[in-house]
Amino acid sequence: MTQSLEDVRKCFSADKFATEAAGIVVEKAEPCYAECSMKIQPLHLNAAGAVMGGAIFTLADFCFAVASNNNNDSGSFVSLSCQISFTGRAKGSVLKGEAKCVKSGRSTCLYTVDVTDDLGNKVAFALVNGFRTSTSL
Repeated sequence: MTQSLEDVRKCFSADKFATEAAGIVVEKAEPCYAECSMKIQPLHLNAAGAVMGGAIFTLADFCFAVASNNNNDSGSFVSLSCQISFTGRAKGSVLKGEAKCVKSGRSTCLYTVDVTDDLGNKVAFALVNGFRTSTSL
């Protein structure tokens, strides 16, 4: 049974850093897929006035977490490793993350996460390897 968007948002609201500090919103959640957004705020900017890499990484990592753990009854996935490439500067006012499953196995998974801005500019690409823990969300 697939969880409703509201149920997914409620579950992931426990991730206070992503949802409260960074302001990330789950826009769409399906098994092995998620879309999340983050309105760019002054606290996301670095000294050069661009979105800080850590803010972009947080969006990518959170988007992976939602995609890999939505409707997952046998433990939960956590990030084991992540390779991120920053491909361009955000020029819009909102960052969007889209996580897609490449492979999901018994103990590990692999996801891609594309980060763009609301103008369609490519900002980052992440490849996330996850590990299944024994703890369910």
